Amino acid sequence: MVLTLFGIFIVLLLFNVPIAFALAIATTLIFVQQGNFALFMVPQRMFTALDSFTLMAIPFFVFSGVIMSRGGVSKYLIKWLRTLLGHTTGGLSVVAIGACMIFAAISGSSPATAAAIGSIIIPGMLEAGYDKRYSMGIVASGGTLGILIPPSITLIIFGVVAEESIGKLFMAGMIPGILLGFILVATAIIIAKQKNFGRQRKATWEERWQATKQAIWGALLPVIILGSIYTGIATPTESAAVATAYALFVSLFIYREITWKDIRPILVETASITSMIFMIIAGAMLFALLLTNEQVPQEVAAFITQTFHSRWAFLIAVNIMFFIMGTFLEAVSIMLITLPILLPAIKQFGIDPIHFAIIMTINMELAMITPPVGLNLFVVSGVTKEALGEVVRGVLPFLIMMIIGLGIIMAFPGLSLYLPSFMK
Repeated sequence: MVLTLFGIFIVLLLFNVPIAFALAIATTLIFVQQGNFALFMVPQRMFTALDSFTLMAIPFFVFSGVIMSRGGVSKYLIKWLRTLLGHTTGGLSVVAIGACMIFAAISGSSPATAAAIGSIIIPGMLEAGYDKRYSMGIVASGGTLGILIPPSITLIIFGVVAEESIGKLFMAGMIPGILLGFILVATAIIIAKQKNFGRQRKATWEERWQATKQAIWGALLPVIILGSIYTGIATPTESAAVATAYALFVSLFIYREITWKDIRPILVETASITSMIFMIIAGAMLFALLLTNEQVPQEVAAFITQTFHSRWAFLIAVNIMFFIMGTFLEAVSIMLITLPILLPAIKQFGIDPIHFAIIMTINMELAMITPPVGLNLFVVSGVTKEALGEVVRGVLPFLIMMIIGLGIIMAFPGLSLYLPSFMK
């Protein structure tokens, strides 16, 4: 049954059926074949999967991210960082990664981060004499931090499926996210020095002060989001709603980069992104229901514990599996398909689910920049109108360093668990 299920799913993917519908169709066909499942249960189960207050944070974070990407936040953040770092060797590459890290703490989405930062910083880097392949690789890689540095849509989904605290998951992502950011910065600087990529004019203190005043409004958003969650003032969903209102206010009345006429296309883009995520969740939950009914997670957990006698062997095998899956599936799908199966094994090996969430999320970051379906590769390719192969070549050195970073974070659970340990 399981082989048939995955066989139908893969065939549908080969025919370019959207992942959400491939999951739902494959599962429904198996239920029909079994003959002991009423079809009205399919839409009922799909609706139940989405009937969660916590999941309401996703459309709000998507909405605020779209507003900020169109409302001038990314532009002013980049301008501010350029005045601080643009005069150093490889300074604009550091600006690109720094802007990705800050915007990641606003949007919670990797593709949104890559699109918002890439459309502004890549032309500036090319004008300053940076190599195009290098510039594209930096933005595609830096954009992946959007699903690790809180708030993170991926961590919200993990928390819902695994029934873990969203606040603790957000805290767990901070140190690993900053560490990966520094690894990318170090890699970018080394390459820039080797290739002697240019410097810009050093900004005056007056220019820096003016840029800081402009950027501070956008930079306050992650403080508002995370501060309200960690102080207990608001839940992640309530915090996301506050972030949306704040983003709208800043973009309309302070930066004035959008008008009320722009709200409709922003809402359309938000609805498009959110519906895609929610349909994948609904289809994957139906998929997981069938696997659970057939006791597949328990059987897989038993097989894993019999095959791998140490948690290191288990983690290495799981990482290899995630990397392979990341070459043909996107992050949300991988998480929703595999997590229900892996949770029993995680508990048997004594692995902290919060730590595993970070390991899994970093693997999902790698999936964003591995061909042929890495979303960030397509985003950067679209922004620059460059062939996908060129983007992949630019990403390669950063991908290797991120894998090394994953190994460090996997080896030292304290990097993920230190900050959550302060939360009740």
